[in-house]
Amino acid sequence: MGQAGWKGVFQSAFDYKTEKYVIAKNKKVGLLYRLLQLTILLYLVVWVFVIKKGYQDTDTSLQSAVVTKVKGVAYTNTSELGEHLWDVVDYVIPPQGDNVFFVITNLIVTSNQRQSTCAEREGIPDGMCSQDKNCHAGEPVIAGNGVKTGRCLRVGNSTRGTCEIFAWCPVEMQSRPKKPLLRDAEDFTIFIKNYIRFPKFNFSKANVLETKNKDFLKSCRFGPDNHYCPIFRLGSVVQWAGSSFQDIALEGGVIGIHIEWNCDLDKAASECHPRYSFNRLDNKHAKSVSSGYNFRFARYYRDSAGVEFRNLMKAYGIRIDVIVNGKAGKFSIIPTIINVGSGVALMGAGAFFCDLVLIYIIKKREFYRDKKYEEVRAREYAAQEAEAEDEAMEQRQTEEEQPEGERQEEQPAAPPQSRGWKGNGAMCGKLPPSARTGILKNAKVNMQQLQTLQTVGT
Repeated sequence: MGQAGWKGVFQSAFDYKTEKYVIAKNKKVGLLYRLLQLTILLYLVVWVFVIKKGYQDTDTSLQSAVVTKVKGVAYTNTSELGEHLWDVVDYVIPPQGDNVFFVITNLIVTSNQRQSTCAEREGIPDGMCSQDKNCHAGEPVIAGNGVKTGRCLRVGNSTRGTCEIFAWCPVEMQSRPKKPLLRDAEDFTIFIKNYIRFPKFNFSKANVLETKNKDFLKSCRFGPDNHYCPIFRLGSVVQWAGSSFQDIALEGGVIGIHIEWNCDLDKAASECHPRYSFNRLDNKHAKSVSSGYNFRFARYYRDSAGVEFRNLMKAYGIRIDVIVNGKAGKFSIIPTIINVGSGVALMGAGAFFCDLVLIYIIKKREFYRDKKYEEVRAREYAAQEAEAEDEAMEQRQTEEEQPEGERQEEQPAAPPQSRGWKGNGAMCGKLPPSARTGILKNAKVNMQQLQTLQTVGT
């Protein structure tokens, strides 16, 4: 690149470029543009700022702690357990209270189990046999209750039996009560204490009413208008989750208690309230072999001879999962500027869409396209300059051909021209008018031929 080229690049760095706007007098496209602007404006104001609060900085890293307590007693009288009074220590697992706990509502009790030999329970495929060689000694029964001893036990003259096993005997009973054992569990109460904190804004709160009245929690119950008394009746929780207490107490189930904290910290702290919702987390409609919720545990004892024995319990009940989530928001200039900028960018997208409609879709698209996009080329610019020079020469020729009297009236003080060939640096002053006209015509023809040759060469 030569010196002239570098000079042009340097000078162009200080050029200012501006847009050229074309006003299209088309009512349909104009109405479409205004509708798009109105829609984008409503979206920005109503959805972004009013509903979603796009002017706020948010904190979703909620820190939460949950403490639970269950209270209530139940009385039962069965052949396995006899008379028994159930309190919170008996039916709540784990006893210390957490965001997940279990309330026993039904039991299958297998009493006085001791480690000895007995027959495996029928219905276990790996425990079935027809002769002793089917029971390999020392081999555990898959999905069974003990270890095989090598004997096949048959009842009477039957050809099929079960393997003898070393286990806690007798093996677990499979009968299930038709009614829940702890029917009174419906009136148990659950106390859920929840502490939350939003670290970004250093904001903390609890779901218990701040009061000095010690009897408040003894008499209050949770309700739609009392969100700061988190004491729930177990039967009501199951009902709010859309289930029947008698059904879930018989086979067990999982209930979710959701606590939602959505806090607008531009308002007072007293306006930040917890919101509760309840739902059944397991599939209550699927009547499969694994429906419900249960687990096993045992209580161990020793007799007078020091021999250990136990009572095995298969517990059915309601598992409660307390799930806490939420977010807090507070005004910040950064998200406000970002969302306003996004709205302005959407306005530009509306203009771009209207341009597409104007120059590609409507009937007069060719006309509007020619008006919007103007093509300018250097060769055409040179031809326009040549035409302008020709017009200037013809105008001067016309002035010279005017009668002498008219020229004198127009130019009374014109100085006399030199009579020599080089008096004014040109030869046209000494030529007659007809000769000058021919020379001008020849110059115009030569210019047109030059332009044609340049076009062909290109």
